[in-house]
Amino acid sequence: MGILEIQNLSMRFGGLTAVSDFSLKLEKGDLIGLIGPNGSGKTTVFNMISGFYRPTAGAIRFEGREIAGLRPDKVAKCGIARIFQGNRLFRGLTVLDNVMAGHRLRLRSSPLAAVLGTPGYSRQEQEAYRYSMWLLESLALAETAQEQAGSLPHGVQRRIEVARALATKPKLLLLDEPAAGMSVEERTSLMDFILRLRKDFDLTILLIEHTMQVVMGICQRILVLDYGLIIADGTPDQIRSDPKVIEAYLGAGKHA
Repeated sequence: MGILEIQNLSMRFGGLTAVSDFSLKLEKGDLIGLIGPNGSGKTTVFNMISGFYRPTAGAIRFEGREIAGLRPDKVAKCGIARIFQGNRLFRGLTVLDNVMAGHRLRLRSSPLAAVLGTPGYSRQEQEAYRYSMWLLESLALAETAQEQAGSLPHGVQRRIEVARALATKPKLLLLDEPAAGMSVEERTSLMDFILRLRKDFDLTILLIEHTMQVVMGICQRILVLDYGLIIADGTPDQIRSDPKVIEAYLGAGKHA
């Protein structure tokens, strides 16, 4: 049994089919890429996995449990964290506060306990602080802890988003275009960062990315979507030379 098993997943919006008959199996420790032209259905797949969309048809099983249709917070508590395509940091808060916000998903105290400042809630806040600082130190971000998140360079902000996701203690990490807006040097650094994340935090990673340098450089296997359908599934070398991919994703063969 894989950590994530998706079977015949479809999503329709009225008369429009955004994703059709999508199936995928991830084993623990996999680093898989999902690519395709704009509008091909990639983010719709992420929205269904993470609970933002309820699939029209199909099944999503995480560690053997059916999660299709669960609320996003319930999906996150199961062990799935997501980095969104755009920056979703609390820009006016410190880096540490952003990461602690992720860890609060795991708090067991009630809102009333937080308001009253009970000893149990205080202990959990201390735990959140210690764990968040440990994450920042592990990701070489400790020196930014008291900086305002929105004041930092784009590449650093993306890493902070990853730290906040890791604070939820996930087993599966969904990365939606993490390299968007980065320079060549930042992308190279990001590739090493993602590989280290998978090893150091024992993660399974599903990655959407338009930057071929990244997806071809680190993914073991790549799926290609076009008009909501999987048109190719293989190693980077297989995908790079697939005529259907060249036509649909990279353009006509003569220009590829």
